[in-house]
Amino acid sequence: MPLTVSQNLKHGLVGAELPVLDMTGPETKTLDPQVFGELTGDDEAIKSVGDRDELFARERKGWVGFVEWENYPEKKAAAHKILTSQTFPPNPEFQLGPIPATNPLLPGNRWEMWHHEVGGELTQIPDDSWTLVLKEKHPDMLHLLQFPYNREPPKRLVTDKVVTPDSLHLVRNHGCIPIIDKEDFSFVMDGLVKTPQSFTLGDLMDESRFPRVEKLATIQCSGMRRIEQILKYPGQGDEVPQAPWAEGAIGTATWVGLSLKKVIKACGGLVDGAGHLEFYGADTYFKDDHVMNYLVGVLWSKVKANEVLLAWEMNGEALPRIHVYPLRVVVLGYIGARNSGDACQSAIMSPWTKQAVIQNGKIRCKGWAYSGGGRWPEHIELSMDGGFNWYIVWLENLSEKRKWSWRTWEYDLPCNVEGWVEIVVRCWDNSLNTQPSEVRTSWNWGLHVTSSCHRISIYSLNKSRPVTKARLDEFE
Repeated sequence: MPLTVSQNLKHGLVGAELPVLDMTGPETKTLDPQVFGELTGDDEAIKSVGDRDELFARERKGWVGFVEWENYPEKKAAAHKILTSQTFPPNPEFQLGPIPATNPLLPGNRWEMWHHEVGGELTQIPDDSWTLVLKEKHPDMLHLLQFPYNREPPKRLVTDKVVTPDSLHLVRNHGCIPIIDKEDFSFVMDGLVKTPQSFTLGDLMDESRFPRVEKLATIQCSGMRRIEQILKYPGQGDEVPQAPWAEGAIGTATWVGLSLKKVIKACGGLVDGAGHLEFYGADTYFKDDHVMNYLVGVLWSKVKANEVLLAWEMNGEALPRIHVYPLRVVVLGYIGARNSGDACQSAIMSPWTKQAVIQNGKIRCKGWAYSGGGRWPEHIELSMDGGFNWYIVWLENLSEKRKWSWRTWEYDLPCNVEGWVEIVVRCWDNSLNTQPSEVRTSWNWGLHVTSSCHRISIYSLNKSRPVTKARLDEFE
C-alpha cells in the first residue's frame, strides 16, 4: 500500500522522532518513547527515619534552603535511607530521541523529586529557584535544565557586549539557588589554618583590613558546546542527562571583592603541609543516593598567586541571588566548576548552522575566543572550506586583549562559492595553544570541554552572480 503524502513527509523529514527499534530478540520490536514514571517506596522504612521537617530543618537564621550535611553524618545517613527506600522512575534519556523543542528544555524531574522526598528545608527549593530565574533573568534565556537551573543566552546576544549583562550571564547550578540575607551571612575559614575565624560580609568589605580587588573575568561551564559531543556519541547521562549546552555557556563580568589569600593571612596562614582549599557550597547535591553539600577545591598555589577572589559585586551591582548573593568564589582562568584549567576555545555566533546566507562575496561572521589559565587569544582564524584555507581576523576586528577574559570578534569572510559551505573558526593563544580539528579528537565520556574547532554549515547564495541575483529578484 503506498504511503500518503503526510506519511512520506513524516518518515522522510522527522526521522529523529521515529521509535527505537529493539533487535535483541528473534523479532524486531518497536519501543515507545520513554516517559517519566511514578515513584514507589517502602512507607514504613521512610517513617522509621523520623520527622523530616525536624531532621532537615533550617539551621541558620536568614539562610533559606540551606542544610549543613558535611559535619553531620547522621543526617546524611537518614537522607540516604529515605532515598534508598524508594524507587525513583528512570529519567527519560533525550539522547535516545529528539532533543525537546521546549523552553525549559529538560525539567529535572528526578532532582525535584529527591528534594521533595528528603523534605524539610529542601521541600520548597525547586519552586523558589524557578521564581528567582523568572525574576532575574532575561526573558529570552535558553533554559537548558529547569532544576538544578542551567541556562545560556540566545546566540544573538552572547557577544552583543564585551561585558555580559547580569541577566544574560550563564548559570550552572548543581543544586538550589541559595536565598541568604546579607545581615545573617558569615564566611567561615577553618581546617588547616592556624587561627580559624568567621567573617561577616562587613568584615570582608572593610578596606582598612582587606584591600579591594576588581577583575574583568570570563567564566565558562566545563560542558561548553556539549551538544556537539552528544550528537556524535551520547556519553554519560548521569542521574540527570547532561545539559546540552551550545556555544553560550560562557559569560564575562567585572567582579569586585578581595583576594582569598588576604583572608587566609588574617587567619595566621596555613599550617605546614596544607596544599589545597575546599569550598563548601550552600546548595544540596545528590549523587548515587547520597546527599552532600556541593564541594570543590583549588590548589594553594592558585590562591597564593592572588587568583582566587571572594566577590560581592558583579558589573557594578550587588550580586544577583541567582549568582550567589551575597558572596561567591571567583577562580580566575578556571572553568566554572573550578577543578581544572580552561582550554583554548572559540565559537561562531553568527551565522547559525543550517542558515541560508545571501551575500555579495563575503559572509559577515561574529563570535568569541577564550583561553584560560591566565592566557589570552592572540589571534583568530576563519575558514570557509572546512579548514583547508584560513583567513586571519585582523586586530582591529578583535576586542581588547586581557589576561582573564575573552575576546569578541567580527570578520567579513571571503566566499565566492554557492551551495553548502562549512565555516570553521580556531583560536591561537599567547602560548601557541590551538584547538583540535574535530570533535572526535576531544570527545570524552563525561562530555566536558569540547575544545575542538567550532564548525557550522551554511547555504551560500552569492548575489554578485547574475543568475543567482535574477532568481532572488524573482523571489522578491
